[in-house]
Amino acid sequence: MKFAFLIILLAVADLSAQSGRVKPSEDPTPRPTPQRPGNYSPTNERSRVVVAGKRPTPTPTPTDNEEDVIKVDSTLVPIPVSVIDENGRALRDLRLSDIELFIDGKPVEIGEMTRSDSPVRLAMLFDNSGSVLVARNFEIEAAARFFQRVLRPDKDMAALFSVSTVTRLEQPLTIDREQLIRAIRGFPPPEGATALMDGIQLAANYLKDVAGRRVIVIVSDGDDTKTDTTFERALRTAQLANCQIFIVQTTGFENFIRTGSRSGNANIRSLAAERRMESFANQTGGAVFMPIDQRELDLAFDQISADLSEQYVLSYYPDDDKGKTGEFRQIEVRVKNRTGLTIRARKGYYVSMR
Repeated sequence: MKFAFLIILLAVADLSAQSGRVKPSEDPTPRPTPQRPGNYSPTNERSRVVVAGKRPTPTPTPTDNEEDVIKVDSTLVPIPVSVIDENGRALRDLRLSDIELFIDGKPVEIGEMTRSDSPVRLAMLFDNSGSVLVARNFEIEAAARFFQRVLRPDKDMAALFSVSTVTRLEQPLTIDREQLIRAIRGFPPPEGATALMDGIQLAANYLKDVAGRRVIVIVSDGDDTKTDTTFERALRTAQLANCQIFIVQTTGFENFIRTGSRSGNANIRSLAAERRMESFANQTGGAVFMPIDQRELDLAFDQISADLSEQYVLSYYPDDDKGKTGEFRQIEVRVKNRTGLTIRARKGYYVSMR
C-alpha cells in the first residue's frame, strides 16, 4: 500500500513539473533566462566598484544557463550611466563618493554602484521601408558592422526586427553574429510605410523579461509614416522595460548623397523625426549618431561599444513609491568637482507595481 502511494505521488509530481513546460526550440542557440518584469538582474560577471547604503536582501534563483542571476525582493531602479570626458573617452576612475543622484530634484542614497560587465540583451530595429531606398546598402553594412564590432562573442545576445508597414521579429535572441548578418542580408527589397513607434514598443516588450542590460538599437531615417502607437506610449514602454535606446540615423547619409551636404534642405530633412529620435535617446540614456560615411560610422560604433562596456550602473531602491504605481519620477545624475563631462543616463522611471 505504501509503495503504491509513493508511485502515485511521483506521478503527480512529474505531471506538475510538465504542466506549463514549453516545447524546446530546435535552434540550439542559448536563450536568456526570463525574469520578472521591472527587475534588473545583475550577474556575477560584474566587477563591483563600491557598495554603500541599505539594500534589500537578494534571493538567489537557479537558472537554466547556470548564470548567477539574482532576483531582488524589492523594486530596483537600475540607472546605467556613461561619463565621457571632453576627448570622448569614458572615465573609469569614478567612485561612489563622486556621484550624486537626484530623484524629482531631491538627493537620494545610491544603494550600489558597479562598473557593469554584465551581458547585453539587444534588439535591433532595421528599417526596411520604402523611405530608405537611397540608404539601403548603407543600412545593411551599418547593421552588419555593428554586430561584428559591438557584440562580444559568447556573451552578448541580439535579436533582429524588420520595420516596414508592420514590424516583424526576423531573428530571435542569439549569440551567433553571423546568423544575424545573414538574416539582414536576406531581407527582401525595401517597401511599404514605416511603423517605427510600433517597432520600438514591440522590441521593448520583447526585452522586458530577460536578464541583462537591455538595449534597443535603431538603424533608420527615423521618419514614422504609419503606426498605431504614439511617441509617448512607445517611450513609456521603453522606460518601463529599462531599455537604453541608441540610434544610427541614416538621414545624414541620404542628404549627403542627394545634395552633397550633411544637412540637406528643408524639403528633405525631417526635423520632427530627428527630434523624436533625440528624445528617445536622451530620455533613456542612449545617443543618436548621424554618420555620412564609413569613417563616421566606425566612430559611432566605437562610441556605442564604449558606452556599453564602460558603463557604471547605479542601483536605486525607492522607499517612498508605495501606492504610487504609474507615476513618473525624474532622474538626474551629477559628477562632483568635474567639468567638461558628458553624462548619459536615463531621465526618469515609472513607479512599477511591487
